[in-house]
Amino acid sequence: MLQGFKKFLLRGNVVDLAVAVVIGAAFGALITSLVTNVFTPLIAAIGGKPDFSNLSWTVNNSKIMYGAFLNAVISFFLIAAAVYFFIVAPMNMYTERRNRGQAPPDPTTKKCPECLSEIPIAARRCAFCAATVGTVSAAGA
Repeated sequence: MLQGFKKFLLRGNVVDLAVAVVIGAAFGALITSLVTNVFTPLIAAIGGKPDFSNLSWTVNNSKIMYGAFLNAVISFFLIAAAVYFFIVAPMNMYTERRNRGQAPPDPTTKKCPECLSEIPIAARRCAFCAATVGTVSAAGA
């Protein structure tokens, strides 16, 4: 029983997932700190008010705290912007540079001339409309 558990723990997927969770938690704390300690004070310097949680209105003696929601929306957009500009955009640029000069991979699909759906390159008949496709190459389609 312990051997099975050991085999389960040492499989690549479990270890990769554990590393991803730990890195994700650390990255979440880093981004939260960036938003809380850098971006929110910048908004306060520009707008004059860093915290909107006290904003509310009352309807029939019910207090609607729209300020807390506004804080959450602003935090979400700031976190999304931080992730995009500090992680996604640089990684895309790095991947683009790394792949520069490499030939694109050979196509594995082609378009059906009748229904324009994607079908395997070696198909003779479309699986979607049953039209005969022939041997039209992907470059000629």
